[in-house]
Amino acid sequence: MDGQGPLDRFLLRFRNRHEIRLRPHAGPTPRADRPMGLGGKSGALRAGIFGVNDGLLSNLSLIMGVAGASVSNHIILLTGVAGLLAGSFSMAAGEYVSMRVQREVFERLLHLEAHELATSPEEEHEELRSIYEQKGYPPDLARRVTEVVMRNPDVALETHAREELGLDPDDLGSPWGAAISSLLTFATGAAVPLLPFVFASGAVAVVAAIVASGVSIFAVGAAMSMLTGRPVWLSGARMLVVGAIAASITFGAGRLLHVRAS
Repeated sequence: MDGQGPLDRFLLRFRNRHEIRLRPHAGPTPRADRPMGLGGKSGALRAGIFGVNDGLLSNLSLIMGVAGASVSNHIILLTGVAGLLAGSFSMAAGEYVSMRVQREVFERLLHLEAHELATSPEEEHEELRSIYEQKGYPPDLARRVTEVVMRNPDVALETHAREELGLDPDDLGSPWGAAISSLLTFATGAAVPLLPFVFASGAVAVVAAIVASGVSIFAVGAAMSMLTGRPVWLSGARMLVVGAIAASITFGAGRLLHVRAS
């Protein structure tokens, strides 16, 4: 024997895990005092979708507001670049912090479950058997399956994590993945309404920015239909309407201010 108890092996196993993300789980709720339903998709994908949308909408609105104020092309470019950089890094920082906290919470739950398995195996045995019965297993089969699972400490912890907590110990979310994805996608989206002002100015650049952004916003909305199952035209049109409203409001505000700068 290596001299380590079950709890020591559990903790060592999970301290050595680095790249962990979550999968959705819809199992029953075994206890009221434990957080449940914590499964989720990779933060990188979620951050990417929100990043490109936020980049498009926020920088388009910002640029249209400044353009509506009739300022020079130089000021519009400066504003657009500032919006791109500020938005990209703030989104990345926010995603990193939120994913880091989420991951630490999930890791703590795994450690607590490991402790319970090591110190109260009989109670955990009954808990797992009850879960299987709630899933529709015949009582005898639920008992036998539970006995097999509980023989192996690693399998027991992984099974309890999935069935009781809704967690996949190998899939808890990557803070750096979410941050980098958010930064890159926000910057990509924010660059779309900005690029026309690099090559043109005045009404031509404004119209080009509106057209390019409109096409991109519709495409992003249409692409999201692959995740939501909604009709492509509906998802795209919905995003386009939202973007048009936001850009129109800021453009109108800029017109009202009518600030001139050289």
